[in-house]
Amino acid sequence: MKHHPFLLIVILLILIACEEIPPEIRPAKDGETPIETPVSEQKRQVLIEEFSGVRCVNCPAGSDAIQVLLDIYGPQLVPVNIHAGFFAEPYPESRYDLQTQAGYGILEYLGQPLGFPTAVINRKQFPGEDNLQLTQRSWAGRIAEELLEAPTVKIDIRKDFAVTDRLLLVNVDLYFEADIAAEDVRLSVYITENGIEDFQLTPEGKVGNYEHLHVLREVLTDVRGDRLTETIRAGTMLNRRFTIVLPEAWRAENCEIVALVHQDGDSKKVLQAHRSSVE
Repeated sequence: MKHHPFLLIVILLILIACEEIPPEIRPAKDGETPIETPVSEQKRQVLIEEFSGVRCVNCPAGSDAIQVLLDIYGPQLVPVNIHAGFFAEPYPESRYDLQTQAGYGILEYLGQPLGFPTAVINRKQFPGEDNLQLTQRSWAGRIAEELLEAPTVKIDIRKDFAVTDRLLLVNVDLYFEADIAAEDVRLSVYITENGIEDFQLTPEGKVGNYEHLHVLREVLTDVRGDRLTETIRAGTMLNRRFTIVLPEAWRAENCEIVALVHQDGDSKKVLQAHRSSVE
């Protein structure tokens, strides 16, 4: 049987088109800040707020799971570890109290978990879930779902840190890619810290040099976010400025600024999140 040349060319093109090309992944190492990319090239970035505590024996497994996800998604995943709730009270021998008033405010705002490890992803209630808090087995799938969306806003964080007086100036620039119909859109800005060595309960017992990562240290906005009162259309650019003097106990080289644009009301969904190193 003879083959028509045109038919052979069509078959060849179909085979080439069906070949799956894996995405290029540039993972960030444990606790490291991802490589900054120009805001114009910024992709969808997903916020994961993990609730934890030094007396929570299962929480290290949650922290390890987030590090695995960071190895996969790099800068497209924005982690925050919030010490609040039943297990967050420090031990008498703890060097730090990782609890914050803001952290408890966020926990109250997002809702109490039924068990640990637990995290809220993009502050979204997914189909089939009872509330915003998700168990560890749901994290990977829900993050992958959220990454399929294109960002409706991109975030640039510009900062200036003075080592002498530890004054941190933060400029957050918001570049909206689409009209936002939601009535209540807000900006929240956090300071987190990596590499805090202190006590933690683990399945092997209480460990004195456990490394706590992405720990919420302070919120520079209202706990529920500062409302953006401007009319938001595609092409809108907004700027907000913040200042904080970092306490001496915080290692500035390990601190990060996290900014998130989110809704408030019946839906608290995060439209975009971004993080950047203090130094």
